[in-house]
Amino acid sequence: MRIPFIEGLEQAASLEDFAAALESGVKGNVDCVDWPDSYPYRPECSFKAGWSEEGLGILFNIKGLDVRAMALEDNGKVWEDSCCEFFIAHPSDGTYYNFELNCIGTLLAAKRRSRTDCVHFSNNETAQVRRFSSLPHNTIDIEGETAEWSNGMFIPLRLIGIDGKNPPASIRLNIYKCGDMTAHPHFLSWAPVGTEQPDFHRPEYFGEAVLAKD
Repeated sequence: MRIPFIEGLEQAASLEDFAAALESGVKGNVDCVDWPDSYPYRPECSFKAGWSEEGLGILFNIKGLDVRAMALEDNGKVWEDSCCEFFIAHPSDGTYYNFELNCIGTLLAAKRRSRTDCVHFSNNETAQVRRFSSLPHNTIDIEGETAEWSNGMFIPLRLIGIDGKNPPASIRLNIYKCGDMTAHPHFLSWAPVGTEQPDFHRPEYFGEAVLAKD
């Protein structure tokens, strides 16, 4: 995947501004159903992504059954909600970062060596990740109704070990859509995950991306 450079992406102040800036970004779908026997449900999930010297932006657009948001505080159980996730490997030290964003903009973020070996971002660090959502920041629990919503985030490159003026030749990442406690549980990925049971914390299945500046 080639992620294009978008001058001024960090200046987006609203969801509408962010979406407009990312119109020139890379477009893709989170549509791999890796565990079809246990979790066959596949809501529609597309994304747009781009970067600037300040950070990396990704915007998700979702259409599907159910909308759930119970986690209101950062580093809560956002994966149980209607949630979109962005995992990216550190360019050199063997760790990876996970950014998990529920539909109302609550964020879980950590630096990890595995699912259990991790250091969660502090409140100060999570506050530096700008979030955008089409839904208000309130609890939601809707079952069996089709809904459309968008959420996204702008992640400062300094938080993930990347120098925006001298980025690595390539990065490894994966992008996910999940909803563990929704009425229709689902676990979708951009790059296929080859485990027997749902497990997004597997960097060996990350796909390759290039931060392109031309």
